[in-house]
Amino acid sequence: MITAILLQVTNAATTVADSANRVIQNLPVVTAPPASSSISVWDMVLKGGPLMWPLALMTLIAVYIFIERFLVIRNASKVEQNFLNNIRDSIYSGRIESAIEYCRRSTTPTARLVEKGLKRLGKPLKEIEDSIEIVGKFEVYKLEKNMAILSIIAGIAPMFGFVGTILGVIKIFHDISLAGDVSITSVSSGLYVKMVSSAAGLLIGMFAFVCFHWLNIMINHQVQKMEQDTMEFIDMLQEPVK
Repeated sequence: MITAILLQVTNAATTVADSANRVIQNLPVVTAPPASSSISVWDMVLKGGPLMWPLALMTLIAVYIFIERFLVIRNASKVEQNFLNNIRDSIYSGRIESAIEYCRRSTTPTARLVEKGLKRLGKPLKEIEDSIEIVGKFEVYKLEKNMAILSIIAGIAPMFGFVGTILGVIKIFHDISLAGDVSITSVSSGLYVKMVSSAAGLLIGMFAFVCFHWLNIMINHQVQKMEQDTMEFIDMLQEPVK
């Protein structure tokens, strides 16, 4: 009797095990997702080495100078309608002091050039032209203030990046010499991070280079406008009084 019961239990257990095996075999195979091997931009920047800090400082300086110079040049290039016409009317009506005061209220470089010319009225025309030319040089110098810093950053930022990469490579080979084992994994894992400084230096240099020449183009347009207005003012002084 006991033997028969044990046989029944054994058969039932075998049946359940077979059913479970069939169910498991029919289930879809779920594989674990591969471990993420990506690295964020911020992590790469942090691993770029100590020279990333001066590169970051150069970036801030370049951005500040570009924005500050851009606003100054844009304000200087604002065209004041009928400015020279009002100056002409004041000269022809003999209101020289009124014309000078009108120039002082304006903030454009052209107004300062005309003001210097008005203060020299009565002098030979050549002397008036020379005085205006001197003031014009000072106005151009004001527009070009700190522009040389952008040029320097455009030149030295890539150099800083290359130095950072070279220092990183030196450290990698130093570690290899201490370990006595050359592995492509150990070399590549450290080298691609050290290349970040080179990439950062090139990007910063390109940014400063573009900003420098963009501002120079704006300055050249302003200088041409100043020269055109100055010539019109000189011609105005040679016109007969109507």
